Amino acid sequence: MSISAQDILNAFNYRYATKKFDPNKKVSDADFNTILETARLSPSSFGFEPWKFVIIEKQSIKDKLYPVSWGAQNSLNGASHFMIILARKKADTVADADYITHIMKDIKHMPEDVQNMMRGAYSNFQTNDFKLIDSDRAMFDWASKQTYIALANMMTTAAMLGVDSCPIEGFNIEKVEEILTEEGILDKEHFGVSVMVGFGYRDEQPHREKTRQPMEDIVTWVK
Repeated sequence: MSISAQDILNAFNYRYATKKFDPNKKVSDADFNTILETARLSPSSFGFEPWKFVIIEKQSIKDKLYPVSWGAQNSLNGASHFMIILARKKADTVADADYITHIMKDIKHMPEDVQNMMRGAYSNFQTNDFKLIDSDRAMFDWASKQTYIALANMMTTAAMLGVDSCPIEGFNIEKVEEILTEEGILDKEHFGVSVMVGFGYRDEQPHREKTRQPMEDIVTWVK
């Protein structure tokens, strides 16, 4: 690897939640495909990839989303690429779900005995370790937390490429999901909206310096 530690820190210091994008600048296909690939390669619990990445290009859908997505309005107006990240629901993430079988059998190519072993460990994790199984919301939130790993990896990759981004939670989830369902984008039995993100190029510099707590306030070493 030829990337230096300073290169990484420079990218993190450069990155900020871009509030105004230049609508005349577009992220190249090569750069955006790299960003997407880092999402695809991101880790997930048990490697079950409980996500889908939807890039909205159709203006009529953006227009519908605009009034119910207050935190996304700047991205909808100027970002080169606007993405909605979906998380899988309980129907797809319980141990005996067809989707879980598909991942183990068709993607991971596990023998049947290994599938059975993995399914048992996964069921025990959901039922006893994290106590998720009795709550649809807990199962969805658990899947949503994993989408944030992919989100962070995409934003870091973007910063390394000189591409700006803005993660977005400022939206009415029920109304957004209603729009996406009406447009045939969202199957609410299997997916829900987790988070949004815009990618593009800043049209203005940050209005203030980056502020963070000091390292000693957030890190504890236990020796």
